[in-house]
Amino acid sequence: MSADKDELVRNWLIKSSRDLLCARELADASKPLLDSAVYHCQQAAEKAVKGFLIYHDIRFDKTHDVGLLAGQAAVVEPGFNNYLTGARLLTPYAIEFRYPGDYIEPEFTDFQEAFDATALILTFVSSLLPTGVTTELNEVLRTVTWLP
Repeated sequence: MSADKDELVRNWLIKSSRDLLCARELADASKPLLDSAVYHCQQAAEKAVKGFLIYHDIRFDKTHDVGLLAGQAAVVEPGFNNYLTGARLLTPYAIEFRYPGDYIEPEFTDFQEAFDATALILTFVSSLLPTGVTTELNEVLRTVTWLP
């Protein structure tokens, strides 16, 4: 892999790990902001899968559909098929609570489900890529505190 592509993939994974941290902090705040927390879960998974696709030179359309992206990744790594349910669970959170609508905020159990699905996807992506591009992501995955 070229140094430029290495850096690009690393940057996608850094942004992914920061979204995971944001989700955790927002949910654990004295006044939890679960609407924003589930959004950041979705963003973390989306960016991690996009980083994987870039690493494998797979083009993707501009989309927030984590299930679609994971399906593309499954062409190269069939193990992504094991994460499609979680990916599909996360996809609506790209917009569902971002704007006024029927629901202002998800339940805490919805956040926990989203956070767990995200962590599983990020851990899987990290296991498939070279350590040199996953350092920051691995650090976050090791240090993030799971919510009760």
